[in-house]
Amino acid sequence: MNIAIYPGSFDPFTNGHLDILNRARSVFDEVVVLVAVNSAKHTLFSTEERVEILREALKGMDNVRVDSYEGLTVEYARKAGAKHVIRGLRAVTDFEYEFQLASANRFVDPGVDMVFFMANTDFSFISSSVVKELWKNGMDVSSLVPSSVVEAFKKKAQ
Repeated sequence: MNIAIYPGSFDPFTNGHLDILNRARSVFDEVVVLVAVNSAKHTLFSTEERVEILREALKGMDNVRVDSYEGLTVEYARKAGAKHVIRGLRAVTDFEYEFQLASANRFVDPGVDMVFFMANTDFSFISSSVVKELWKNGMDVSSLVPSSVVEAFKKKAQ
């Protein structure tokens, strides 16, 4: 089975993430959407909330599962039997960061390759940070995120 890991903080998961995931699903037998746990990073949603939001957003996708992990993604990949880590690229600045990350991952485990998908131009401006900033300033972000994220935002606002 050809398994890939799609890691990220997903705080929150956006339609740009969904686009990358859907394209990866057509390439790999199974894609694990991995919520990265980074205690140094302040997130709007807890790890448990992000996992639940993702499970709701991705319900019905038979070759996708959601998990969380604290540690190196390549270590998780090795344990899961995955040989590929999926990353999305929106701009040149993303490439610089991802190139450095890919090199570090190759150092940890040369058997795990990074696979990059270019962002669809319709979603290239969308980032979790931008979505959160728009939402915090009262903007309707429902066209930028799955409905489970919109519901989670509503709960946070209460």
